[in-house]
Amino acid sequence: MSVTALPPVPHYNAAPPTKADLDYADLATIDLSKMESAQGRAALASQVRDALLTHGFFYVVNHGYPQTQGNRMFDIADVPFSCVSDEEKRLYSDIDQEETGWYQAYKLRQYWHIDAGVRDQLEYINIDRDVHKQGHPEALRPFHPEIEEFARFNHANVLFAVLRLIALSLELPEDALVKIHNCNGLGEAFVRFIKYYPRSAEDEEKTNNVWLKGHTDSGSITILWSQPVAALQILGKDGKWRWVKHVENALVVNAGDAMDFLTGGYYKGTIHRVVQPPPDQQQYTRLGVFYFTMTDGDVKLVPLYESPVLKRVGINPRCEDSVAPTMLEWRRRRANGYGRTELRPSKEKGVEEEIINGLVIKHYN
Repeated sequence: MSVTALPPVPHYNAAPPTKADLDYADLATIDLSKMESAQGRAALASQVRDALLTHGFFYVVNHGYPQTQGNRMFDIADVPFSCVSDEEKRLYSDIDQEETGWYQAYKLRQYWHIDAGVRDQLEYINIDRDVHKQGHPEALRPFHPEIEEFARFNHANVLFAVLRLIALSLELPEDALVKIHNCNGLGEAFVRFIKYYPRSAEDEEKTNNVWLKGHTDSGSITILWSQPVAALQILGKDGKWRWVKHVENALVVNAGDAMDFLTGGYYKGTIHRVVQPPPDQQQYTRLGVFYFTMTDGDVKLVPLYESPVLKRVGINPRCEDSVAPTMLEWRRRRANGYGRTELRPSKEKGVEEEIINGLVIKHYN
């Protein structure tokens, strides 16, 4: 990193890892140190294929970002929540999703309806990978260079590696997916810092301990930097929710709706939710560091028909190509509806639905 004298930042005291006996998902681990050889990439591509076809989530290790820098990024991630007044947060909470499909920059607490009249207790801030495209609270500005470098690392070192492996798993040229992830438009790739706050016992009971309903991400690839508070769960093919275990300095990667569109249902968007942590962590806040990515906004979300793999397994597009949305249209519609539209009961137990662009979007509770 080019910065020589880093500005001081208050330390965020994270929770100790839980000692609870939880039913963890058995996720594959993708070792990026093996990317250097064609043989290594081929082996990793097979691992990614199997991971996306089973859980839809996998760990990434040996990515090259030092643990010390990762720890500092979590300290920086807490700044917009702990060092910014509510009044200043509101100044930067203009919601521009009607046009762009994302929040600039804060999503404040109690904006979304969760269930039974209970509203959310989380807030987050989105930071475009070009930090100069938007305004930021004063306390965060000294950390612009580090956040921008962090975004560049996620994009070039992690996202592109994962996209190359997915392309290989589809027997496409390695750069087939990289080419449509330039992500130069506002909100097409961004860092998100998110903080969950403990809720009352009454709210936990009303929502069955669910903090964020089961859902898929609207983009292509989501990168979550592992943190110790156990709250993330994924829905298995057997209908059971399993926890995602914290792995120090590992990344947790999952596919979203765009990958589902592009692969004709072969790699589906992964269903995940956030629930109340186990008892030994319930007094702590949960701080998350993410990198969300989407294809370029003008990419039409139709299957990659040229993939030999998709030709063999069969392509099941989510809609006719003639009415398929662009990435910008899809993320805008998803953002405009989430937590604000009236959901209808589904025939599936514990599932609610909304209709977006003629397509059924499911929410799992």
